[in-house]
Amino acid sequence: MLTSFSLDPSMISTLGGTFYPTGYSMVMFPDEATAVSAGEELSAQLEDSEVFLLTPAAILSQITPTVSDADDPLPSAGTEGATVRAYTKLAKEGHHGLLVKTPDAETAERMMEVVRRAPYSVAQRYRALVIEDL
Repeated sequence: MLTSFSLDPSMISTLGGTFYPTGYSMVMFPDEATAVSAGEELSAQLEDSEVFLLTPAAILSQITPTVSDADDPLPSAGTEGATVRAYTKLAKEGHHGLLVKTPDAETAERMMEVVRRAPYSVAQRYRALVIEDL
């Protein structure tokens, strides 16, 4: 079932406090209709998975603020901050996102089979210590 997104504390990195939902993939689409359509199809195909719809407002109000302290006191060694800034830029342009539980490579590939049928802006899978471009 496609549900509205609400940031869960488990989706925040313990080091730096940046958005880092390990075991999930973030996919962004140029418009709401494409995101909703893909999200509904993913909800049906990935029955055991969670699929969250992220509006631009949700991204800007819940995810964007997680980078405020990411580079304080020292710049982050990882790409989490830059990744969130990319989501922020897209959200400001009206892009919508899906956050999909993808605990393994097989689920991520099944997700991408659906995602690739539509134009998408970015697709990234969060694994322990790695953000993987899909």
